[in-house]
Amino acid sequence: MKKIAVFLDRDGNINEDVGYPNSYDKIKIYPYSFEAVRKINHAGLLAVIVTNQSGIGRGLIEEKNLLDIHNKMKKEFELNNAHIDGVYFCPHFTSSPDPRYRADCDCAKPNPGMALKAAADLNINLKGSYVVGDKVSDIAFGYNIQARPVLVLTGYGKDSLPQLQKTDMPPAHISQNLLEAVEWIIEQENRRLSQK
Repeated sequence: MKKIAVFLDRDGNINEDVGYPNSYDKIKIYPYSFEAVRKINHAGLLAVIVTNQSGIGRGLIEEKNLLDIHNKMKKEFELNNAHIDGVYFCPHFTSSPDPRYRADCDCAKPNPGMALKAAADLNINLKGSYVVGDKVSDIAFGYNIQARPVLVLTGYGKDSLPQLQKTDMPPAHISQNLLEAVEWIIEQENRRLSQK
């Protein structure tokens, strides 16, 4: 049976958005993010990070440094009894000085590439899944994979809200932060399961 995932944007949602951090000591995880991921785990859902990291293509961070950041982040969640099921990132930048990263790709949000890869790797039902993020591109990503997108008001969320109100892509829900978003998602799942 396919699994339901909560696709989590990284910067501005799980941790503070500080631009292009190139080492883990610059990552500041919001304290409630650990509880949010624990709740995802306990609900039997998958916690999957999907993050645009064009800083690699821009030459601001090396891919090995990003991998180190994500490994350390996963370990910190484990130390807090929370499990990240997968981390997917897009390193591309269309005018990258490095030809390896110079691409008009299908993996940068709002394109669906990262979710499609995660779905293949982790046996995910995208239509039953959720996306949580602070940017217009996160909400559009949710629409593009037919998942339910939730806007958080941390990070760029307060700036994204008026932009989204001018589009035909309303978020399924608006939350103050990741923990509130996850609590709403679990309510939706409990309702769905009770109707079976």
